[in-house]
Amino acid sequence: MKGRFHYYEGYGMKEVTFPIRIMHELGIETLFVSNASGGMNPEFKVGDLMIITDHINFFPEHPLHGKNFPTGPRFPDMHEPYDHKLIKMADDIAKEKNIRVLHGVYTGVQGPTFETPAEYKMYRILGGDAVGMSTVPEVIVARHSGIKVFGISVITDLGGFDVPVEVSHEEVQEAANAAQPLMTEIMREMIKRS
Repeated sequence: MKGRFHYYEGYGMKEVTFPIRIMHELGIETLFVSNASGGMNPEFKVGDLMIITDHINFFPEHPLHGKNFPTGPRFPDMHEPYDHKLIKMADDIAKEKNIRVLHGVYTGVQGPTFETPAEYKMYRILGGDAVGMSTVPEVIVARHSGIKVFGISVITDLGGFDVPVEVSHEEVQEAANAAQPLMTEIMREMIKRS
């Protein structure tokens, strides 16, 4: 896919996650997701790649709300939303290729505003390392459908620190474009080894 449907664009969760339902019907077994996100972990810097190890869902609508799809149970287990074997493979590849990667928890919010300093701090206190406006709904539906997931965030801006950092959409895109080749290199090698 090129891009995705975002909740903040006015789509409902059924629409946001519809492509994942189609992927399941096509027999897709593994989903790679990526996003641009704001880093809240003090170890992060703009341009870093964060392998997603878990997420926190702050979307106001749940993608599995309503009638249960027969692709999975009514109450799916989410103890491993991001596949541990795929994370290990990505770590090994990054080490071989000398690409700096970090691990962290992705916090999914509805947007479309960037976070206030207080929101960044709250999400960090609650266990988030990065925050963004996508990914979580798709991952939930993928796991409900039995699809393994690997996720990676490009840290495009920083927030929640003592000195507030103003950010623009253009700066976020610039940072994402600069980091994309490294992320692509890891993912291509993962596909080769799978």
